[in-house]
Amino acid sequence: MKLIDHIKSSDQTLFSFEILPPLKGGSIDKLFRGIEPLMEFNPSFVDVTYHREEYVMRQRQDGSYDKVSIRKRPGTVAICAAIMQRFDVEAIPHIICGGFSRDETENALIDLHFLGIDSVLAIRGDNQTGERNFVPEPNGNKNALELIRQIKDMNNGIYLDKELKNPNPTGFCVGAAGYPEKHIDAMNLDNDLNFLKQKVEAGAQFITTQMFFDNQKFFDFVKRCREAGIDVPIIPGIKPITKKRQMRNLPKIFNIDIPLALTEAMSSVKTDEDAYKVGVEWCVEQCKELKKEGVPVLHFYTMGMSKATKEIASKLF
Repeated sequence: MKLIDHIKSSDQTLFSFEILPPLKGGSIDKLFRGIEPLMEFNPSFVDVTYHREEYVMRQRQDGSYDKVSIRKRPGTVAICAAIMQRFDVEAIPHIICGGFSRDETENALIDLHFLGIDSVLAIRGDNQTGERNFVPEPNGNKNALELIRQIKDMNNGIYLDKELKNPNPTGFCVGAAGYPEKHIDAMNLDNDLNFLKQKVEAGAQFITTQMFFDNQKFFDFVKRCREAGIDVPIIPGIKPITKKRQMRNLPKIFNIDIPLALTEAMSSVKTDEDAYKVGVEWCVEQCKELKKEGVPVLHFYTMGMSKATKEIASKLF
């Protein structure tokens, strides 16, 4: 069932979460162990991220160089298939621009369609390490808007090979990313919102937001979206803070603010154990308010760690 159909068929807030594929050499058993504790809450879907490969140039003894992959995760397509088979739950993969040509994107989408995976989250992806600005692959999509248009074309039976005979239309439900506190590369909130509206007009049927810790920022974001004519479901992305260092790192990495009340509560703790308790308590109250306001889904960024999400979900579902 497509994500949009899950939302339309429920009159209650649904539960979902995101997982990270293991790095090369990692076992799928570890991935499964992170999923299993959360299955009791009947997730509507499991979101599977994709991180582009990273390379370094290593010099040989003869002075020439080899391009060596230093960060590679197992294929998202294969992981989605494994999750669906193991847990009988919908898997929604990220489809990214970075690291993919349009041909490679088309091939990945053909594989997903073949497996019966019918919902995807289309995002640009992060810059390559060391890049000041995002650089697409040769013949790759420059941004999420172009990517969504490519997926929409495939839904209409339009493939890159215009001479393809009897092309089979796909039927993907496409999601886009939203940023309550502005995408880091956007000039301002209005510019960011206009780009999001273009993504919806191009075919995005739902929006999943970047994490946030101040619900008012999310409510303001939804209000701006509705006033701009964006009427698709908006799913809040939730991340419990579980370590003291995250108070410094998360704002830098994700371009988000930490509310003063949470900052003050965290400033009084001495250990990560205490920080975990404060973070979970904050997240529970945050989710209760969001649920009371009738958000369609509470979507948790687990970062591969299910303990905190399980503790929070047990108080909500």
